[in-house]
Amino acid sequence: MISFLIQRFLQSILVILLVVSGTFLLMRLAPGSPFATERKLPPKVEQTLLEKYDLDGNLGNQFLSYWGNLLKGQLGYSTKFEGRSVVEILKQALPKSLLLGFFSLVVALGLGILLGSYAAMNHQSWRDWIAMFLAFAGISLPVFVIAPLVVLLLGMQFRIFPVAGWGTLAHMFLPVLCLGGYYAAYCSRLMRASMLEVLDKSYIRTARSKGLRELYVIYKHAFKNAVLPLVSYSGPLAAHLFTGSMIVEEFFKIPGMGSFFVNGVLNRDVFLVGGSVIVYCTLLLAMNLFVDLLYVALDKRIKLW
Repeated sequence: MISFLIQRFLQSILVILLVVSGTFLLMRLAPGSPFATERKLPPKVEQTLLEKYDLDGNLGNQFLSYWGNLLKGQLGYSTKFEGRSVVEILKQALPKSLLLGFFSLVVALGLGILLGSYAAMNHQSWRDWIAMFLAFAGISLPVFVIAPLVVLLLGMQFRIFPVAGWGTLAHMFLPVLCLGGYYAAYCSRLMRASMLEVLDKSYIRTARSKGLRELYVIYKHAFKNAVLPLVSYSGPLAAHLFTGSMIVEEFFKIPGMGSFFVNGVLNRDVFLVGGSVIVYCTLLLAMNLFVDLLYVALDKRIKLW
């Protein structure tokens, strides 16, 4: 197992190195300048700013300077939010995105597993039809459509929840409902298909023929195998939700990772985008490793090392 973890660690370092390098080069090769504004700066002022952030000279020198700072543990300073380091911004934004992502993931997986299992247990009945109709409706309504609808209904019409901002559990309800509800639809479809496949196995028929209760058969014999595809999907889904949904954070005015990432790309803030990418990659790789280990714990037949 130790050799497996070392191998994955080295692979992760290589992946982060390639992704961060590619992001930096794409950001610097893209047209426009981090200091371009509606009011054009005098060339001398812009040159001074470029020198201040080590963004002057040829691309190779900029790249080496960027990686030299990264190896020292320095992510640089934002070119948009003057005087603020990328580490400081990420420290402020990441906890909000993690909290929002955690509750959204719980809703997505919890609701998806319940709805998908319920549909599979009532296959080809009106209950199955209603459950899958809800799943199709959820998939067909993207977040940017759901968000204005729930705000109009629950925020402005009935005034139950605040429509924007951050600070209390009430502020999180509508964003979590939009994010978690949307991905719960995908999870339920995945869970239903997997559960139907498992319920058709011979060992399930044998368990039923012994007169065991249906819920016991589902929980004891079917669930562990049926949930494996969902476990695979939950790794990248968790990384996506933990680093913030750009649309949801922008719409509900949540100062999280997604919001800062969008601002960084729009403003050519190369250091802020680079820092966000490092966090996203690290979370994605960590979640995938966690999913692999969970796979082994759920199914002893799987060997990773």
